[in-house]
Order: sequence, then structure tokens, then C-alpha cells
Amino acid sequence: MNPSRPYIARALYEWILDNDCTPHLVVDADAPHVVVPRQFVQDGQIVLNVLPSAVRDFHMGEDEIFFSARFGGVPMQVRVPYAALMAIFAKENAMGMGFGMEPGADCYEQLQPVPAEEPAGEAEKGEAAAESPAPKRPKPGRPSLKVVK
Repeated sequence: MNPSRPYIARALYEWILDNDCTPHLVVDADAPHVVVPRQFVQDGQIVLNVLPSAVRDFHMGEDEIFFSARFGGVPMQVRVPYAALMAIFAKENAMGMGFGMEPGADCYEQLQPVPAEEPAGEAEKGEAAAESPAPKRPKPGRPSLKVVK
């Protein structure tokens, strides 16, 4: 099956606009093929206002989101592959969704960069670690969503 993230993101974007709110995207700026203004990246991520009046030529395609916008008065083309989309939410009330565990999300793990190999002198120490890999820890400052009933 196709990944669900593009479909869910498009639906949430429309839902946020239909409720007269401002859609924002949280993007992993360090992911491959992301094109964002690096001067606004904090802790490896950037939050982008994608209200139709704030961007031009906005398109949510099958593989990526792309649009034109001005950052500090400088026009720029922005590209966000769905693998780098961490969340979409409404600025006014923080309603939205974080991504990562939706159906089909495992295909995005294939697009993430592979960590560099250890130096040759560290190979003996790393053999035991290679047999039982340490669990991945989230980057500090990652957004977290809480369930509100």
C-alpha cells in the first residue's frame, strides 16, 4: 500500500483551513532532500507557516510538499519530503497530528541517512554493540503531542 502520510497531511491541512486556523508544518530540517531557510532552523527542525496568504504555489504532492515563500524578504523555494514532515498543527489551538507511527511510516525509515561507520581502531569495541544495537533516542527539543479528551 502507499504510505498514508501524504493523505493524512492533506486532510489535516484542509481541516485546519476549514476551521479558519493557520496551518503550520514541523519539519526535520536535517532529513535528506529538505530545502528550507537554514538560518531559521533550531535544534534541527523548523516550523513553517503554510497559510495560503503566506505562501505561493503551495502543492502537497505524492512525495513532497513544495511552495515559494519570503523569509526575511528573500524569496525562496521550499521542499519538504513527507519523510521529513514531523507534524502539522493549527497555530491558534495546537490541534493537529504528529507523524511517525501511522500506517506505512516504516517506508520513510529507508529514506533516512545511514550513520557513518566507526573508525578502524574502534572496530573491536563496536563488535558487541553491533550484535545488540542500542535503542534510538529522540533528539532533544522534538515536539511532543499529548492526548486531550
